[in-house]
Amino acid sequence: MAEYVVVDVEADGPAPGLFSMVSLGAVILDYDLKRTFYGKFKPISNDFIPEALAVSGLSREETMKFPDPQKTMNEFDKWLKDNVSGKPYFMSDNNGFDWQFINYYFWRYLGRNPFGHSSTNIGSMYKGMEHDMFKNFKHLRKTRHDHNPMHDAKGNCEALLAMKKMGLKISIKR
Repeated sequence: MAEYVVVDVEADGPAPGLFSMVSLGAVILDYDLKRTFYGKFKPISNDFIPEALAVSGLSREETMKFPDPQKTMNEFDKWLKDNVSGKPYFMSDNNGFDWQFINYYFWRYLGRNPFGHSSTNIGSMYKGMEHDMFKNFKHLRKTRHDHNPMHDAKGNCEALLAMKKMGLKISIKR
C-alpha cells in the first residue's frame, strides 16, 4: 500500500537545472504529522532570480553555504526508506512546481525517483470534491503558510486531514 508524502519546495527560479531548489519540506500524511524531513541545497546553477529567492526569505550568500545537493538528496532518499512503509506517493499544493524539482534532483543525483512517475495536486483534488473549479482549499490549513517548506507541507497535510473529515476517500495510517 502506498503512503502519502506531502512535499513543498522553495527555489530560486521557475525551472530545475536552469535554477536551483534551495529547500524542501516533506511530511508523511498521518494523524500526528511527526514524520518530517527538511533539507537545504547549495545552488546548482549560477543563475537565480532575486525575487524568486526572496520568497523563501533567504539570500544567495546563505544558500551558497548550504549542503551539496547530492548529500541532501541521499538523506531524503534514506528518510523515505526509513519512514515510509510501502511505496511513497507524492502530493503537493502545486505539484507542477514542486514535482519538477524533486523529480529532476532525484534523477540527477540518484539516477531514479522513489516516487515513480506520478503525483497529485491537493488543490485539484479539493476542486473535484467541491465540484467547483474556483474553490480553494487553503482555508483548511492550520499552520501558517510562510514559505518555510516544512510549515507549508504540514499545513497542506492539515488541509488533507480536514478534507478526509469532509468525505475524501483516502487511507491514512494511524
